[in-house]
Amino acid sequence: MPAAGPFALPDHLAAKADPALIADDERHLAAVGESLEQVIADLSERLDAERRAPGGSGEEALDRDLEVHRLTARLRTLRRFGLDLCLGRMDPADGSEPVYVGRLGLTDSAGRRLLVDWRSPAAAPFFGATHADPMGLASRRRYRWTRGRVTDYWDEVFTPDGFAGHAAALDDQSAFIASLGGNRSDRMRDVLGTIQADQDAIIRAGSRGALVVDGGPGTGKTVVALHRTAYLLYSDPRLGHHRGGVLFVGPHQPYLAYVSDVLPSLGEEGVRTCTLRDLVPEGATATVETDPHVAALKASAGLVGAVEAAVRFYEEPPATGMTVTTPWADVRLGADDWAEAFEAPDPGTPHNEARGRVWEELLAILVDAHDDEDVSPDLVRRWLLQDAELRAAFDRAWPLLEATDVVGDLWSVPAYLRRCAPWLGADDVRALQRAEPRAWTVSDLPLLDAARQRLGDPGVERRRHRREVAAARERERMAGVIDELIATDDSELLLMTTLRHQDLRDALVDEAALPTADPDVLAGPFAHVVVDEAQELTDAEWQMLRSRCPSGSLTVVGDRAQARHGFPESWQERLGRVGLHEVRVASLTINYRTPEEVMAEAEPVIRAVLPDANVPTSIRTGGRPVVHGSTSDLGPVLDAWLAAHGEGTACVVGDPAFPATSRVRSLDPVLTKGLEFDLVVLVDPEAFGTGVEGAVDRYVAMTRATQQLVVLTSA
Repeated sequence: MPAAGPFALPDHLAAKADPALIADDERHLAAVGESLEQVIADLSERLDAERRAPGGSGEEALDRDLEVHRLTARLRTLRRFGLDLCLGRMDPADGSEPVYVGRLGLTDSAGRRLLVDWRSPAAAPFFGATHADPMGLASRRRYRWTRGRVTDYWDEVFTPDGFAGHAAALDDQSAFIASLGGNRSDRMRDVLGTIQADQDAIIRAGSRGALVVDGGPGTGKTVVALHRTAYLLYSDPRLGHHRGGVLFVGPHQPYLAYVSDVLPSLGEEGVRTCTLRDLVPEGATATVETDPHVAALKASAGLVGAVEAAVRFYEEPPATGMTVTTPWADVRLGADDWAEAFEAPDPGTPHNEARGRVWEELLAILVDAHDDEDVSPDLVRRWLLQDAELRAAFDRAWPLLEATDVVGDLWSVPAYLRRCAPWLGADDVRALQRAEPRAWTVSDLPLLDAARQRLGDPGVERRRHRREVAAARERERMAGVIDELIATDDSELLLMTTLRHQDLRDALVDEAALPTADPDVLAGPFAHVVVDEAQELTDAEWQMLRSRCPSGSLTVVGDRAQARHGFPESWQERLGRVGLHEVRVASLTINYRTPEEVMAEAEPVIRAVLPDANVPTSIRTGGRPVVHGSTSDLGPVLDAWLAAHGEGTACVVGDPAFPATSRVRSLDPVLTKGLEFDLVVLVDPEAFGTGVEGAVDRYVAMTRATQQLVVLTSA
């Protein structure tokens, strides 16, 4: 803690520095600082001990890794924040001791509670109390921290007789309003201390089913989604990292970069974050589908379902039999035998992973059918394993498949597509064919994902074979070691001879040395999925997420008025089509971010195409009117803004030739979703497009501005 104490109030706030107002806080924060140092020292010691401890194996090793992860994450959070772990305090109406709220819970060595975790039920009034429902509070104080010192604070009083002693600090909405007008950076600001009651109610809602957070620009949907993620991981043991954890899906990479600091600042570092593109390897280079008709066809869940028929085509047993010749007898492999082998895998086993089970069943059928009693089954089996004709027949009957081959064949073999999607008309089949079947578009990604999940890893059989070979070598090596130990054992009981037991020999094989595949960390299943800007997802894209969240526990964040391709139905109807039937909708209607001046300009843009758009109500003015000018003014506008503002960020939208700098971004309208900037400059917004798509792009881009909007058009 700084020697001068935790408070560093500027001169113009001298009245707030009155000891009568802050002395109790100074003493409490001093105790927090002392306890924090001790906790960090204790956690560091425990972490060192865990790291030095033997790794163990199996569940023991997993538990150790989880404990190391937990201790590391908590230490990182404590070291990152220091005293500013404390968000503020609550004074109960019953006159009991104040309760201080923190990012994490903290107790001193005597067990006295110094901070309650913001996610705990005890902290709920700090965010949820209002004058209509004080939730048992007489007052609430929020701190503003700057570089580890309190540089301002605000008191809100909820009881008629509670104003005494608070006059210098009273300004019920200042804590929040002041934060809204602050400068933006390339990372989302820390807003935990100013979460509003309407947002907090959604953050703390249960995880069962799908919760839709519906709200217009500036309502804090992303803030709610991120803080809800941290809250659910804290409050719901079913969502812990060791039980699947949480997947957070954003609209694009600039968005993920913008929000990347938020979850770690809340003590959650194990959440997987990605875009839909990241779920499929081909997503990195996929282009946008240029044909609207083709894009619409691929957006349907039905066409994704055609992947099942496409794979099942390769799981139909041969209708004709064959004779397998061995040195001792000829064995007939009939169509019934093929069918029996093909039914051997358990239902739901991916195609490529089922291949080994089918092959083993086929061999067992042939060995059983071999009627020469003078030949051992093992000898027959070894011969069959080397039969090239049998292996070739099996490879044709149940081939290893790649997702790219299956989907590529749909776009290049019309008869195959007609077989797998018989509901498509001739014109549709023709439209879906293309000269380069593997020129992947974003619209192909759901089909590629479905194919990859249905097929499984084509390398699984090769790895299984390599593991068997490696394990055999390891057993052979251990056998030599064991023989040497037995040969040199001169103990009276000859204890080393027990190592001849096969189970003990197998147990000595080092499993960690055997070849394995790197896990696909985004494959799931996840216990909960959070998806932002969800209004843009097609039914096909929803299938990608549903397959990773079998529980159906989701947080769905979006605004129907910001859907570029329209959103005429309700959220319940949209989600019901993809199998989500337990759907709750929570609406946010207050625009905290966008000034009234900007919203007055933006609202007619969206209402021109969507008269019933849910346009939120702004609660503040920016004091700057929207500026209109010529595209030739772009340079002077930015120069003037940079000269007048030493901090903050701006964004030029609609001029791809404009070179971005450290403080001025250059983005197309689509990539502005989810972001916010102090200054937004739209260049020729009418060129963004026509109809709903063009209007939505203009509306979204305009409402990214937190202070000023400039609209430039060509002469």
